[in-house]
Amino acid sequence: MNTKKKKLVVIGGGTGTYTILSGLKHYKDIFDLTAIVAMTDSGGSTGRLRDEFGYLPVGDVRLALTALANEEDEQQELIRKLFLHRFDTEGDVSGHNFGNLFLVALTDILGSEELAIEAAARVLNICGKVIPVTHEKVHLVAEYEDGRVVVGEHDIDEPREHINSPIIKLSLTSPAQITKSAAQAIRSADVVVFGPGDLYTSILANCVVRGMQEALRDTQSELIYIPNLMTKKGQTTGKGVKEHINEISRYSGRTPDYVLINDVSFSHELQNRYAKYGEYPVKQNYDGENPKIITGDFLASEEIIPKKGDVLRRSFIRHDPHKLAAVLVSVFGDKKTSSFTSF
Repeated sequence: MNTKKKKLVVIGGGTGTYTILSGLKHYKDIFDLTAIVAMTDSGGSTGRLRDEFGYLPVGDVRLALTALANEEDEQQELIRKLFLHRFDTEGDVSGHNFGNLFLVALTDILGSEELAIEAAARVLNICGKVIPVTHEKVHLVAEYEDGRVVVGEHDIDEPREHINSPIIKLSLTSPAQITKSAAQAIRSADVVVFGPGDLYTSILANCVVRGMQEALRDTQSELIYIPNLMTKKGQTTGKGVKEHINEISRYSGRTPDYVLINDVSFSHELQNRYAKYGEYPVKQNYDGENPKIITGDFLASEEIIPKKGDVLRRSFIRHDPHKLAAVLVSVFGDKKTSSFTSF
C-alpha cells in the first residue's frame, strides 16, 4: 500500500543545510524534499565569482545540490565528489570550487541561473529540488546596536573589525522578492525546517526577502528550528536558545512549533578552540511550552578538517546528518515506513 510522502522544505544555506539534507535524502520514501537557499553569500570562491561574472551566488546552491546527489554507484559518487572539489594551487583558480565553476559555466551556456541549477540537478541526479529564495542580486545589511552598519554577508560573518554589539536589524541593499517556486513550495509543505546554520547570514537572510513571511503564514506546515551548536562572534554572542527563537519569530512572522537542541557536551579541547574566537555552546535557556523543545544527541562524532585551499573559517564540529534525519522521521514520518533506506 502506497503512503503519501510528506513535503519537507529546508530553508537556510551553507554547511548546515548540506548537513541536514545529507541525512534526509536517505528517507526519500518518506519525504519529498525541497531546499530553499539564501542568495546573499559574498565570501570565498562564491564571492570572487559573483564579483567577476555578476551572477547570483552559487556556493549555497552547490552545497544543497551535492547534499541531495545520488551516491548509489561509483560514477555518481565521482560526480558528487567533483562538485565538492576545491583547487589548492598558486594560480587564479586557487580556492575555487569545481562545482561553483561548473554552475557559472552552465549559466553562461544556458543563459540563466535557474536553468543552470536545473541542469546541474539532472547531472547529479538529485533526490529533491533546490530553489533560490530570490532571483534578485542583493547583499545583506546588518545594523548594530552601537550604530555601525556592515554590508555584505562575508563581512557580517567574519567582521573585519572587533564587534561586540548585537545586531538589531537585518535587511537587504534593495528590495528582493521571493521566487514563485519557493513561495509555492512553502505553502504546500507539511514540514518546514530552519537550520542548522548561522542565525543571521544563513537562515534569516531568507526571511528578509519580500513574500517569505506571507508564505510562512499561509502554510499549514509544522515549523522546526535547529539552532547552531555554537554562538557566532559578531552575530549571536551571548544569545541562548530563547534569544534565537525570538529572532526567528521576529523575522519569519511565526514561532517555531519545535526546536531541536543537542544536549551532549563535547570535549574541553574543542570548546577551548572556539573560545579563542569568543564563541561558546548555545545555552538552553528557554522554559516556555511553545515551541516544544526536543533534546538529544545530535552531535557528529568526528571533528571537521578544513579542506586545502579553503580561505574561510569553518566549524570544528557539526550536527550529525543521520541523527537529525532520524528524529525528524520519528516525529513527522509515517511510523509504518520510517526505517532507514539507502539512497
